[in-house]
Amino acid sequence: MPHDHHDETDASHPHALLPSEPALRVKALETILVDKGLVDPAALDAIIDYYEHEIGPHIGAGLIARAWVDPDFRKDLLRDADALIDSLGHGGRQGEHVVVVENTPETHNMVVCTLCSCYPWPLLGIPPAWYKSDAYRSRAVREPRAVLAEFGVSLPADTRIRVWDSTAEIRYLVLPMRPDGTDGMSETELAALVTRDSMIGTGLITTGLITTGLITMAGES
Repeated sequence: MPHDHHDETDASHPHALLPSEPALRVKALETILVDKGLVDPAALDAIIDYYEHEIGPHIGAGLIARAWVDPDFRKDLLRDADALIDSLGHGGRQGEHVVVVENTPETHNMVVCTLCSCYPWPLLGIPPAWYKSDAYRSRAVREPRAVLAEFGVSLPADTRIRVWDSTAEIRYLVLPMRPDGTDGMSETELAALVTRDSMIGTGLITTGLITTGLITMAGES
C-alpha cells in the first residue's frame, strides 16, 4: 500500500515519534494518563502487582493436582466448577462461568478464543501473547493437530482433538491426564508438574517433564 513505502529512518515521519518497543509504548501511555489525572499511579501499581503475584497458573495447577488425588473434588470440579472455584476464593472478573474439560486417552481438549482472547485470568493469570494472536485463533480451529505439533505435542492418530471456543459467557480449563509414575507424589509435587500450557491444552505432562514447545506462528511461548 502507498503508505507502506516510506523511509523508516526519517525522523520527521510521525511513526518515528512512537517508542519502538511495546513496553515503552505502554509506559508512554501510562505517563499521559497519570499526567491527565485519569489514573492513580499507586492503584495502577497495586493492580499490576496483583496480576503478577497473586494470580497465575499456580492457582489452576493447584486445582488440577487436587483433582488428581481427590476423586470427589474432581467430580465436583467437572460438574460445577463455578461453585467450587468460588468456594475456594478463586473466582472473580474474567473468571466467571468456567467449565473444566477432562483429557482422556481417547480425547485431547484444546482451548481457544476465536473472537478475542477470553481466558480464565483468576486461574491462569495473564494470557500469553500467542493465545491472543490471529494465527492461533484461526488455526487452532482449522488445523488443531498441526498447531499442537508446533508446540511439540504429538498425539496418536486415533486420539480425537476437541477444540473449545471460550467466550465472555463461558471460559474453559483443561484437566490434563495425570502422568504415569506419580503415585507416590504429594499434591504439592504434582502441582509443580502442571503448566499453563497443559491447562490450555497446548502442552502435555510427563513425569518430571512438561512437553510445551514454541508456536512458530506467534514467535512466543
